[in-house]
Amino acid sequence: MKRIVLISCLWLILFSDTFAQKLYLKTFGQATQPAMIYLHGGPGYNSASFEFTTAQKLANAGFFVIVYDRRGEGRSTDAKAKFSFEETFADLHQIYAQYKLKKATLLGHSFGGVVATLFAEKHPKKIQAVVLVGAPVALQETFETIIGRVKKIYQDKNDEANLQYVSRLENMDKKSIQYSSYCFMHAMQNGFYTPKKTTQEAKTIYAQFGTNALLKKYARQMSYAAPQGFWKNEQYTTIDLTKVLMKLKAQKLPLYGLYGQDDGLYSKHQVESLATLIGKENLKYYEQCSHSVFIDQQTKFINALKTWVKN
Repeated sequence: MKRIVLISCLWLILFSDTFAQKLYLKTFGQATQPAMIYLHGGPGYNSASFEFTTAQKLANAGFFVIVYDRRGEGRSTDAKAKFSFEETFADLHQIYAQYKLKKATLLGHSFGGVVATLFAEKHPKKIQAVVLVGAPVALQETFETIIGRVKKIYQDKNDEANLQYVSRLENMDKKSIQYSSYCFMHAMQNGFYTPKKTTQEAKTIYAQFGTNALLKKYARQMSYAAPQGFWKNEQYTTIDLTKVLMKLKAQKLPLYGLYGQDDGLYSKHQVESLATLIGKENLKYYEQCSHSVFIDQQTKFINALKTWVKN
């Protein structure tokens, strides 16, 4: 019996070491405080911008904050990463186990919101709350919003070259990874991720990107294997979370949303529909704010979490 226990303990130690080597993971604050796990966007991005700008400040507000890069993305290099929800959820389970968490609030930024919602559907007992931060609900509706907005911009500029690109885009297979990639490319080149008017607080934070070499490096770092993998394995470009969110709401699982009015990925109608779904009192829609809500309106972002997730 003792031998079996010893072997089991040794296996757990080896497994934990392997897990720790695979994932970039960092914590802020005291483990006795309510836990929040930040799930970054992408697929193919990383948690650096949140880690360097917001994690410690959120910890100072009374939370135990965990940031990590998904397997095969950012600083969690893994040539054998499968890029599947099954693998992603297994890693989340290990984070829970490593820090002995019974429940945690999942902060799902952009694609991280998709991960948070689907994990909550499968494991609701592990969830304190789900907070969607500039996260899509229906990916295809987001692509339609992007195309409609860039087309209007190009028409106003009489930009015939880009209008031709949009015309081709409109006739592409809307389920394809190429379609989603080109949509996001046009969103990026038209400033959809940037507030039209930046607050002074955000200006100070964004200035760090120019002076912090690591932040500047990782904030621009993208992995191309991840979007290809998640598209191949999960067809993520066609995901619609509406029914899942309705299910979680019916289970009385706390759902919240933090969005920016200058986020070009989502129309006002999309955000209002989400507010109706999760409760208007559970959604904040900030001015002078785009996709990175935790930077563009950092103080309001932290205050909202303090209000919603009680210490």
